[in-house]
Amino acid sequence: MKIERPRGTRDFLPGEMEKRREVESRMRKIAESFGYREIATPTFEHLELFTLKSGEGIVDEMYVFADKSGRELALRPELTAPVMRMFVNECSVMPRPLRFYYFANCFRYERPQKGRYREFWQFGVELIGSDSYLADAEVINLAYQILENLGLEFELQVGHVGILRSLLSPLGNDKASKIMRLVDKGDEEGLLDYMDDIGVGQDLKEKVLSIIDLKGDEGVIDEAKELISFDFTHLENLSGILHELGVEFEFNLGIARGLDYYTGVVFECYAEGLGAQKQVCGGGSYELSSLFGGPKAPSTGFAIGFDRVCEVCNVKAKKDVTIAVISLRGFESHAFRIANRIREKGLRVVVDVMGRSLKKQMSFASEIGADYAVIIGPDEIEKGVVTVKNMETQEQKTLSEEEAITTFLSRTKG
Repeated sequence: MKIERPRGTRDFLPGEMEKRREVESRMRKIAESFGYREIATPTFEHLELFTLKSGEGIVDEMYVFADKSGRELALRPELTAPVMRMFVNECSVMPRPLRFYYFANCFRYERPQKGRYREFWQFGVELIGSDSYLADAEVINLAYQILENLGLEFELQVGHVGILRSLLSPLGNDKASKIMRLVDKGDEEGLLDYMDDIGVGQDLKEKVLSIIDLKGDEGVIDEAKELISFDFTHLENLSGILHELGVEFEFNLGIARGLDYYTGVVFECYAEGLGAQKQVCGGGSYELSSLFGGPKAPSTGFAIGFDRVCEVCNVKAKKDVTIAVISLRGFESHAFRIANRIREKGLRVVVDVMGRSLKKQMSFASEIGADYAVIIGPDEIEKGVVTVKNMETQEQKTLSEEEAITTFLSRTKG
């Protein structure tokens, strides 16, 4: 019986995995160049961790199960909550700020579509312990540098949830949060209906609609100042440093978050070629540790949708030199010995394990794209040499093992 893979999951063949590892390697290298260090958290957590952060409504979007003791657990749908749980449990006395990065798979039970899967991967960072605009600048700059390095064509939009929250504060937290969720979903009709239902005055309604429509350059801040009394210093300072760093962005005060733990600057990156699921990165400043029983710790972070990035970036996996060691029957042990010696230099070596003829081994070496074939027979063993064939030029030479290895290594450097 043929068994299909579960809906919303994927298999990755070697070519795709090589590309994904190259993208992952670049992300790691850039994050580490900023001083971020890798962490890892469990694949499953107590369900309460996610309902505390996102509300009971998230349960329908998750893989939830009870263990043999009846404890409610869930496969992680994202990484920020687990990281902050770890911070509260393990890191709260460490010197601030903390710079963490992660790369892991997550799980959400939702309708699969282009750029959205039930098992997906996230690369993200958390900068814990600073509420300065400098923290926001560093995190945005890091996300920007990663996407630039991968050659993505994308646009970066920056907002501030405090502006809209301040405007909505007379309504009380529950009503304000409901409005923020509707703005976050882009549900304009639902937003208008809800504001009518709760009796929002015409003046406030018009200001809300005006704020969420503000998008563009620094002139957006001037327009917002005419609508609301708010301290824009943080946003202005952030704008100044991003421009000095050469980070291209536009303001979008319609970027909202429907969850109360977001406290200030938020940002999103959008790439072409993904249809409706074009957001490849989202982040912002938040405070979660106190929700999980720890001290207040202002934080800023982002998560990159790794799968979406891999779909649209043109990164080419680095091609390693591949050597096929080919031997006549009876000389297999010599083939294994020479292969091991070449591998010690960090090279990729394939040895026949099918007992095939010399001709069929050569054919297989060609099929797998080997760069060189090392041929071993009685004459080579007697003279202490190997025959090396360049599979591209078909040139063939008799070399010592040391000379052969030097040839292969020079190809890797070239």
